Amino acid sequence: MKFTRTTLVSLAALFVAGPALAQCAIEGAGSVRILSNDFEALRLLNTATQECASDTVTVEANATSEHKNIQVPALQANPAEYTVAVVANNSIVPLLGEDLIRPLDDLVAQLGQQLTEQQLIRIDGKIMAIAFMANGQHLVMRRDLLEQAGVEPPSSYEDILAAAEKLREAGVATPLAASNSAGWDLAAEFVNMYLGTGAEFFEPGTATLAIDNDQGRQALQMMRDLTQYMAPDFASANADAISQMYRDGNVAVENNWGSLAASLIDPEKAQAEVVENTIFAAAPTIGGGTIPAAALWWDGFTIAKNISDEEAAASFQAMMHAIRPEMATQNPDAAVWLIDGYQPGPAAVGVVANAQGGARPYPMVPWMGVLHEVLGTELADFLQGKEDADKALQDVTAAYTAAAQQAGYLQ
Repeated sequence: MKFTRTTLVSLAALFVAGPALAQCAIEGAGSVRILSNDFEALRLLNTATQECASDTVTVEANATSEHKNIQVPALQANPAEYTVAVVANNSIVPLLGEDLIRPLDDLVAQLGQQLTEQQLIRIDGKIMAIAFMANGQHLVMRRDLLEQAGVEPPSSYEDILAAAEKLREAGVATPLAASNSAGWDLAAEFVNMYLGTGAEFFEPGTATLAIDNDQGRQALQMMRDLTQYMAPDFASANADAISQMYRDGNVAVENNWGSLAASLIDPEKAQAEVVENTIFAAAPTIGGGTIPAAALWWDGFTIAKNISDEEAAASFQAMMHAIRPEMATQNPDAAVWLIDGYQPGPAAVGVVANAQGGARPYPMVPWMGVLHEVLGTELADFLQGKEDADKALQDVTAAYTAAAQQAGYLQ
């Protein structure tokens, strides 16, 4: 599989006024069956697609954190169990590799007049997905606690370590938090750190791993250094857990997802002092680098290949209704929408700053999924101090090489 061009997030599209659409009215018949991840923005879209249900069209949605494990076997069925798979940079790759999603050029030409060029994810010249939001992990900070500790809001991981020491001296029991739970979250933490070093994950043009280097050791050491300022159960904390910690006022600084930012300043969910004093900023730099140490993500939707053309058209129309301009303008804090007419609000500051600061996209190559899975397993012992960085990188390289060979990516 050859990846010649990947459309990345362009924030210019965020400030353009767009056309309004009428209520959903799908021409034709069929069943719309959506598989997606489970977070606020996607639940909002799934609910919007229900407005397209009629006497001739049924609409169902399955929002689950297990979507990546479900999507390939579900779309391999004929007909596919789902007509729409909501994806991101990484989760689209297995669907492309198994040829399970269809090009959307014809549907875009017929039914996608509201879309901008920045939303069209092209692979080998064909539109394979429609992006509707940008995402990424970025800094979330308590201004009041930083001021009490006498430190400025940090912009690098080195600054964060220094600030954490001052915060602890000022009586903050848990200065920092991160999504370090073994599995996907832990792997994402390393990916973010390593991207910030500017180094490449693989030897150019190959699937050969290239992280056993000074930058890999630097990323790992920073991850471990940060844990000394976290809660004792730092190794089991995921994004939802650290979000709740922050809303409850139990942490001063953390990296968290843009898609969760609005919930961190929601007066109905967070403590009043948290809402009043939260600062969002770009992800921190590392090692004197100049770019945010965080992957830049897009989320979008694909249409299954093993369904009828009529169901494909109905599904595309339902998703077009869900991502219409009115939805973005009415829900500005739910996501950083890549939709005409969207005006970024306070919750979008961190993701916008990542993009403007040159954050690198999550690598969209087939073997990155293999590496991500290996990192989530092999780095747990290192983070808990059971092995050193050299051993951790050796273990990752060995496990990745074996898995990549088994998958046919390496000889």
